[in-house]
Amino acid sequence: MEWFTELVYGTGIGHSVMLLCVCIVCGILLGRIKIFGISLGITFVLFIGILMGHLGISMDNEVMHFMKEFGLILFVYSVGMQVGPGFFSSFKQGGVTLNLLASAVVLLGVGTAVAIHFIADIPMETMVGILSGAVTNTPGMGAAQTAYQDMTGMGGDTIAMGYAVCYPLGVLGIILAIVVVRFIFKITYSKEQEELDAIDNSLSNQAKLYTLEVCNPAIYGHTVAEVAKLLVHREIVVSRVLHCSDGSIEIASSTTILNQGDKVFIITVENDIDVISTIMGKVIDMKPEEWYKKDKSLISRRIIVTKSELNGKRLGELNLRKQYHINISRINRAGVDLVARPNLVIQIGDRLTVVGGEDDVRKVEEILGNSMKRLNEPNLVTLFLGIFLGVLVGSIPLVFPGIPQPVKLGLAGGPLIVAILISRFGYKYKLVTYNTISSNLMLREIGITIFLACVGIGAGNGFVDTIVNQGGWQWMGYGFLISFLPLLIVGIIGRKVCKINYFTLMGLMAGSTTDPPALAYSNATAGNDAPAVGYATVYPLTMFLRVLTAQLLIIIFC
Repeated sequence: MEWFTELVYGTGIGHSVMLLCVCIVCGILLGRIKIFGISLGITFVLFIGILMGHLGISMDNEVMHFMKEFGLILFVYSVGMQVGPGFFSSFKQGGVTLNLLASAVVLLGVGTAVAIHFIADIPMETMVGILSGAVTNTPGMGAAQTAYQDMTGMGGDTIAMGYAVCYPLGVLGIILAIVVVRFIFKITYSKEQEELDAIDNSLSNQAKLYTLEVCNPAIYGHTVAEVAKLLVHREIVVSRVLHCSDGSIEIASSTTILNQGDKVFIITVENDIDVISTIMGKVIDMKPEEWYKKDKSLISRRIIVTKSELNGKRLGELNLRKQYHINISRINRAGVDLVARPNLVIQIGDRLTVVGGEDDVRKVEEILGNSMKRLNEPNLVTLFLGIFLGVLVGSIPLVFPGIPQPVKLGLAGGPLIVAILISRFGYKYKLVTYNTISSNLMLREIGITIFLACVGIGAGNGFVDTIVNQGGWQWMGYGFLISFLPLLIVGIIGRKVCKINYFTLMGLMAGSTTDPPALAYSNATAGNDAPAVGYATVYPLTMFLRVLTAQLLIIIFC
């Protein structure tokens, strides 16, 4: 049984993997327990890791360091790929406000730390560790250690210990601030979801179906192309025309002539329908099903783009309408219907609604692919290329005047930024960025659980001794104040003054502390992507400020 003893109590790779698995399994099972309807979820993985570390159960340091950093990379990269497509639009819609509030959280936290430094007479290097742990910012702690070692020649052990002691309660403080804001304003999730849906509908370019009756004498006898020139700045696709003269239905083309009483089936956005109806005619109550009943020769089918060579091409480049006498009315992307404009860029995973004869639609299907098997294949090239570029970007030293040490985005900030950029612009470089929701979620959860387990195991050794004998319990209190008070203040301002949706506010509060467990809690609670979008919107600037301020505190006060 020596092999078993070595496996359980040794320090090899097998021992490390088994330890991580036990920690993660126990943490996830405990995370399912709810107290007063609130659960910390996978954050329990961190606490189980601390317990194991306290009991003397350890793993190889190099293995632990690698697994921790790689887990964090997987997590932030998956978050970036998830929220990237909506990141820039969300920034335009309110990102400036979110980043200003996040910056306020950072500055209030730094101010609180400086005040505690003078009041309690705690060395600044220890205080920076407490600050980094309270806001769960590992890169800030690492940057502070580097700056302290360069200035004094010492390792700065109290920085790491302050971080370890305050990290667990920092996670709780962040989540507690999120919960307290909810109870202060008596927020209900269903109402917030309705408001979020209303905002999304009003701001997005989601396609809607309308039927118009031509009643404007100015366009009688004119072609669809001639009418379209009058609506050049409007989102519109003319799908079918029901001719009043003979009752026939025609798939609309540029040469289709419109006459009085003709009924036109169009796809447009809500903001444009008033202008379109003024030019073409009044909106009438005629459902899409009625169009299908009137002409059995036409079918409507959703076809999925699965051929990689089509990724990044514009819809007009395919020339499908002229070749096969079909019409593409709308495109569904990530659950949102878009107007099928000729200049719209096609991406893998898009679902095109194609209307036409059965033979023509079948030919279009062959061109587009429509293979679920191909769609389910993982795009590992994009994944690992993105991680490579993310690590590269995160390792670039940024030099600022007056600061002796360069600032880096680190292994968290770099992959997140690259993932956002790839998910939004990757198609321009023929990169297939599509992944199934389940695969992306799997990567995200694997990454965060491994990260939390490693952090907990690493912090557990000496954790209790520091708390009991070295004043660590006071550090925990200070860390709680640093994490809780700024978030509570900014959360109240964000809700009461800025009227930010609670789901987005959750992401803002998690992102302003660069806290993955808080994001995981927010995502699980919200049940939508709004917290992740808010998190990613403020994360890059927040990460930069956290790293910069940690180094500045060391440089100024040590």
